[in-house]
Amino acid sequence: MNDEQNIVLSELEEQQIVKAAEMLFVNEFTDGVVGPENEFLGPLRDGGTIIANTAPGCWGPMLTPTIKGRHEVTKPVYIEGAEVGDSIVVEIESIRVTSSATASGVEQYMGERYISDPFLKVKCPGCGKLHPQTKVNGIGPEAIRCVTCDTDTAPMKFAHGYTMAFHPRGKIGVTVGKEGARKIGNDPEGYLRLPENAEQNPVVSMAPSDLVGVVARMRPFIAEIGTVPSKALPASHNAGDSGLLLVDAQHELQMTEEELDMHRTDGHLHLPQVREGAVLICPVLVKGAGLYLGDIHAMQGAGQPAGHASNVSGIVQVKVSVLKKVKVEGPILLPNEEDLPYLAKPLTKEERKQARDIAEEFGMKQLEEAFPISVIGTGITINAATENALHRMANLVEASMEEVKNRVTLTGGVEIGRFPGLVLVTAQFPKSVLKSARVFKYIKRQYD
Repeated sequence: MNDEQNIVLSELEEQQIVKAAEMLFVNEFTDGVVGPENEFLGPLRDGGTIIANTAPGCWGPMLTPTIKGRHEVTKPVYIEGAEVGDSIVVEIESIRVTSSATASGVEQYMGERYISDPFLKVKCPGCGKLHPQTKVNGIGPEAIRCVTCDTDTAPMKFAHGYTMAFHPRGKIGVTVGKEGARKIGNDPEGYLRLPENAEQNPVVSMAPSDLVGVVARMRPFIAEIGTVPSKALPASHNAGDSGLLLVDAQHELQMTEEELDMHRTDGHLHLPQVREGAVLICPVLVKGAGLYLGDIHAMQGAGQPAGHASNVSGIVQVKVSVLKKVKVEGPILLPNEEDLPYLAKPLTKEERKQARDIAEEFGMKQLEEAFPISVIGTGITINAATENALHRMANLVEASMEEVKNRVTLTGGVEIGRFPGLVLVTAQFPKSVLKSARVFKYIKRQYD
């Protein structure tokens, strides 16, 4: 650890002199980068509650060169008692979408407007400034302008985009036509409802309308939620797939693949199962954990092949507890029971009776009392992400890879969260094994 990091940690330790809050309201944001050098909010008491007004991810930050990465996430929160080698348990109590419209779609990079990475090193094509200050002038694809020279500066445009409006009761979204998109684009404050401290340019100002009249069910979830990595990373690159954009990059946040694996915490999730009612267990790599969150999606199909979804503003409430001396290699998710793969769902009374009948027929005196657990894995491809999740699961339950593969095949499954490489691997394991891993308390509460 270098002197700079020691100074940062000393400052964090001084925060504990302040009485930890039982409830913390969060509406301050990073510049897109998360790490030990961030200003931490809090401290929050172990078992306390965070209520956060979150900003959209992806397109808004992508259209704002001063934000480094695709996501504008909350400043991290210092959790009292969380030490390196512990974990924190995040219970997602509620998610409320506050936007009544948004815009998104597939991007097209504008090669002359960035260096190495269009999300991190934007250059104005007019005056040549790096990370230029921008303003919104009118609506349409050229609305994002450099403050210095008034040049169209957006590092990407919509190859195929849409503007979507939401029903006020939060059940349905509909993509609108050109006139509707312009109406929404002319009133970004009224429709997108960005938090007052968010700095991103409103994506609805671009007013895309290539996809009209599509009806989609709303099922909001948190796409960015996790603990700060032990070395500064853009929040949108804090994973084993998107983080590879940093390897040998031509900017100050570049790192090696080995460094990425060592420091990342996989807070860049994009898993629709991370929604109200789910429980997330996150690794602690920095004292105080530094829980950050943001980028609510109104809905998203598995895999997110478009690369982006319907990013919205929202209000999230989570309860955070410290799991002492439980070291996890990456996030563990306890989804809502209805979100579990069919094979992983807890057995019904009738299914248990049938299992006992079979056991009796074959002279077996005992059957497993098993419960599901889901482990997140990331990597350069879906195959690599699956291998990563399987290894993490095997290490967690202290089982062989062969046993884990059999259990996933028989009692769970592999679900794609994001291309090119984020998956959720689920399997059932005996109660005794999960107790030994010291995660059974929360599993029992979620599923028993």
